[in-house]
Amino acid sequence: MTLRKLSCVSEPVADMLGRFVFALFAILLLSVSTASFDARAAEEDGNSMIGIAAIVNDEVISQYDLDQKTQFALVTSGIPQTPENAQRMRSQALRSLVDEKLEMQEAARQKVSVSEDQINQAYAGVAARGQMTTDQLNHYLEQSGISKSLLLNQIKAEIAWNQVVAQQFGPLISVGDDQVDEVLRKLQDESSETQYLVSEILLTYESPQQEAEVSAGAAQLVQQIRQGAPFQAVANQFSQSPSAASGGDIGWVHASQLPPALADIVPNMQPGQVSDPIQTVNGYYIVQLRSRQTGFGADEMKNQYTLMYAVLPLSTTASTAQLNKRVAEVQELMASFTNCKDFAAQAAKYEGADVSKPKTMSVADMQPNMRKAVADLQPGQMAQPVRSSRGIELLAVCDRVNDTGGAPSRESIEDSLYSQQLSLMARRHLRDLHRDAVIDVR
Repeated sequence: MTLRKLSCVSEPVADMLGRFVFALFAILLLSVSTASFDARAAEEDGNSMIGIAAIVNDEVISQYDLDQKTQFALVTSGIPQTPENAQRMRSQALRSLVDEKLEMQEAARQKVSVSEDQINQAYAGVAARGQMTTDQLNHYLEQSGISKSLLLNQIKAEIAWNQVVAQQFGPLISVGDDQVDEVLRKLQDESSETQYLVSEILLTYESPQQEAEVSAGAAQLVQQIRQGAPFQAVANQFSQSPSAASGGDIGWVHASQLPPALADIVPNMQPGQVSDPIQTVNGYYIVQLRSRQTGFGADEMKNQYTLMYAVLPLSTTASTAQLNKRVAEVQELMASFTNCKDFAAQAAKYEGADVSKPKTMSVADMQPNMRKAVADLQPGQMAQPVRSSRGIELLAVCDRVNDTGGAPSRESIEDSLYSQQLSLMARRHLRDLHRDAVIDVR
């Protein structure tokens, strides 16, 4: 369980749901940070310094920032890009931008620094998990009307906030053997009971005044998900739970492991169903039941795939002859593929072919369309090619390791307990920053 969602999104536009590139924004680009309100932003948009959306402790969030964030939220969540939806998303977008400002201010106060190498490595990771090179990611952001600096600032903020929380609260947390033993005992006692594979979205509020706003926002998200917006992408973008980093996935749980309000509802849900907003003490949950089972069976969401992808460039305005030529090359490449070791060399003979390095990811980290594409594939096999704006995309399976089930290890339980406590402290600290801040919303 990660402490904060690493926006780096992925990932996905409504008209690209069938493409493997969808994995980029749904898995990584979770919430978009505000671009620095400085000369660079002014160069990107001559009007960016005219409108002020909010001031957070004397630092400005511009209307340009808010417009970008709102557009980005729609693009990465798969919610239809209509004026009505954009207007509904603005309040959520502004709350996210305020959080980013407070987190970066706290990092500066504690003298936490983030190196260029850290940012560049994370940016390359965003591209890789989206089945892109960094150049392709740059191009994709440009096509989507999103400033690259927006994503770079988001990455920097996420890294800085994680370091702040680890530095300030990590030493205060101690997970004892008795705590691990208690979890193991409880799991064994409940091993014959039903387990539920659950995904969540958590929207929190800091005051009674915000409660109505968050309630309305939660209802809107439920409506959009039921109309087709991918749950994982929406969780990536809007959820304030640590599980947002994995698209809201919290894995297999017993009812007793859920918050009381959820424990009363999840057992009565059907697989695939999305709940109405569920109110808790200071927030609203939206949950999706993906599956159920009895005992410690194998969890397909933990299956690990090592993948490579290739793009054979082809213009969207290509002639029939050019298309036929590329299709023939794709068929030839697929027929010759036997292993990932030789894949790059085999693809190199085709003009402009771009092949990624091998990347290992779990099923839980994949978008549904990618899960479906690789579900029945074994090492040495390729998924069906996909035509996209970049060309013809190919996905190759280098290796696959299936989960064998069984009770979780002591180490994994300890890590989970540590992460839960750390994330709780992080949320409390952010609430304290909100309480003490001077925030002027225009």
